[in-house]
Amino acid sequence: MSTPRPAITPRPISRRRVRFSFVTFLLAAGVCLVSSAFAQEQSSQQQKPPISTTTPPPPPGAQQETTPNGQFKIKAQVNLVVLHASVLNDRSAFVPGLHEDNFRVFEDKVEQKLSVFKQEDVPVSFGLVIDNSGSMREKRPQVNAAALTFVKTSNSQDEGFVVNFNDDYYLDTEHDFTSDLDEMKTALERIDARGSTALYDAIIGSLDHLKKGSRDKKVLLVVTDGEDNASRHNLENTMEVAQRSDAVIYAVGLYSKSDMKEDGRGVKKARRALQELAKATGGIAFFPENAGDTEVICTQIAHDIRNQYTLAYYPSNATRDGSFRSVQVEIFPPRGAGKLSVRTRIGYYAPRAPASGN
Repeated sequence: MSTPRPAITPRPISRRRVRFSFVTFLLAAGVCLVSSAFAQEQSSQQQKPPISTTTPPPPPGAQQETTPNGQFKIKAQVNLVVLHASVLNDRSAFVPGLHEDNFRVFEDKVEQKLSVFKQEDVPVSFGLVIDNSGSMREKRPQVNAAALTFVKTSNSQDEGFVVNFNDDYYLDTEHDFTSDLDEMKTALERIDARGSTALYDAIIGSLDHLKKGSRDKKVLLVVTDGEDNASRHNLENTMEVAQRSDAVIYAVGLYSKSDMKEDGRGVKKARRALQELAKATGGIAFFPENAGDTEVICTQIAHDIRNQYTLAYYPSNATRDGSFRSVQVEIFPPRGAGKLSVRTRIGYYAPRAPASGN
């Protein structure tokens, strides 16, 4: 169990920054639950366009009960596991138009029966987690432009927030989530580049906040140029929290040649951490040669999110033991499609049954 964090130095009211609450490391909740209701409206009463939702079929053997208003409610002890899969050809182009029989999904090497299969440009809840340490001072204008390009290129019904971090991390959008580009821009421009890099703490806090989002699909985009040197949590902690969430993590690491010369070992460690976090959650890590390339990368990430297949299944292993379950997706290309590759999360943590007597 982590120890309490020291109090934060108050900041001027004109630059509102809301401190995230820390997520506890031992998460008992399950992963990949399909939401059945939207979050409550923000305090600003922002209007969001209506979103069509498709209710997944009930798990095998699920019981239905009738509520007092005559509606049916499914009673089940099995959680729907949702995978967001990107399929690319040998030219790294997205491949649309595939069918369910082109995919096979395995959990712990046991094939699973799909209950949901679709390719839709569904809106997401996302977080922009941007390094605000001293070394980012000259890079932030280009990074901010790239982040705004990501927002503009994304689905118009997406909702997001901005977290700036150095040795601490702050929610810098006015609301928990927003679709307002100007609000995003204002949050990104709150640059106070100084201090060290608490990357892992910022990711864990952002994953915790992301759970408040009203969209079923969740994404984090992390941009940093340094090795974590200030977090209370380590990479192992962060990996577990990420795999207990349903979020896909994309990362952009801005490590220059001079960084490699000055601290080659630290840069390699930092790159490996971003690669592991992205791979574990079905995202991807990018390492451009300079900050100016970030805009093209953010556009590519937005396209990746909007062109994914959604595969979902009720696991044949219904044991609620909290164990990690490895997941593998195999793809069988249609005739003439050539060699295809698929990227998705590598596994998830099963929910744990409540202790007897609770």
